[in-house]
Amino acid sequence: MTLEKRIIDLYENPQRDYNDEDRKLFEAFVQGLNTGEIRACEKQGETWRVNLWVKKGILLGFRMGNLVEYPLSEYKSFFDKDTIPEKRFDLKNKVRIVPGGSSARTGCYVASGVTIMPPSYINIGAWIDSETLIDSHVLVGSCAQIGKRVHLSAGAMIGGVLEPIGSRPVIVENDAFVGGNTGIYEGIIVKERSVIATGTIINSSTPIYDSVNVRFLERDDSGSYSIPAGAVVVPGSRCLKNNPDFHVYCPIIIKYRDAKTDSAVVLESELRS
Repeated sequence: MTLEKRIIDLYENPQRDYNDEDRKLFEAFVQGLNTGEIRACEKQGETWRVNLWVKKGILLGFRMGNLVEYPLSEYKSFFDKDTIPEKRFDLKNKVRIVPGGSSARTGCYVASGVTIMPPSYINIGAWIDSETLIDSHVLVGSCAQIGKRVHLSAGAMIGGVLEPIGSRPVIVENDAFVGGNTGIYEGIIVKERSVIATGTIINSSTPIYDSVNVRFLERDDSGSYSIPAGAVVVPGSRCLKNNPDFHVYCPIIIKYRDAKTDSAVVLESELRS
């Protein structure tokens, strides 16, 4: 029986008393998440597919775990399930973690060449590809998928999703630039080379207007939005239908990426070496 089938079998028997073999199975599953061999969501052709069994495995870890104390020092501890401790890095991972309070849960994948500025947090199931910069006060939520050479600026919130279990996580594709104090939630896909301007909030409930093509984006098959490749998105507003004196928030695609945009968001290779 494959790891996937064994995880599903355990998840679908919630009354089971978990034994040492069950815990070893979960440890093997987490190891696959840590190395990037197992992903909560992955691209097949041009389509992102949610691996539902992976979310079941993560939830299984919460279910079978016991609350324990993890001492940080003589004076401070944190308390979490014994199945999901803090992720441990070492030099061979080639991840640059600047001191100052960053943390990651086991079961997240962080590729070599990633830089993590303090304080930042990466949750279980997240997948972060090489040469990406996680700036200060960034949250990468559970199962979020972040591509290569992405810049997540200070204060960016990348929402996670473990429930509802079938929901798609937030996905930020290669070479995207996410500005400071942004929020991207509820299964939004930010396609490659897109730029999300400072302070922009994007979720599945707020329509997104493409001013270049003079239309609102349509929701995709997952009921959320995909920001087109190379789009530059800024905060905006639109009139209320029943009262044009009032406005509601509306992200706007103001243009598509050009040479001027490239120069404004250029990544310095020295920061990623």
